[in-house]
Amino acid sequence: MTHPLIDAAREIQARAHVPYSNYRVGAALETTDGEVFVGCNLENANYSNSLHAEEVALAEAVKTGHDSFTRIAVSSSRRDGVTPCGMCRQTLAEFCDESFLVICDEGEGEPPSEYTLGELLPNTITQEMLE
Repeated sequence: MTHPLIDAAREIQARAHVPYSNYRVGAALETTDGEVFVGCNLENANYSNSLHAEEVALAEAVKTGHDSFTRIAVSSSRRDGVTPCGMCRQTLAEFCDESFLVICDEGEGEPPSEYTLGELLPNTITQEMLE
């Protein structure tokens, strides 16, 4: 039995646009009130304009008025335990504190890996640092 957020992240991978890498990623982001928003990666020919699954899920949530989150699950089509990249970690840190939970899909029969955002991104750049 898999984690419900992992299941949602796996399901959205089918909608990923990955003609260059063929590396599908899905993310499922849970708000503090229990609503789940999903996102998949969208590649672009110049790569720097590509959108990551975590960003897409976060944008979906924010555009509907959410700004408080409890956890995110990330899954790739390779089931390789992928974690959010540094850019996505920093983007999540804009809305989430260091205790925010990141759940990573390790594949069938394996328990997911779990990290806190603080473990994945220590010494985060914050709004307070910029003031």
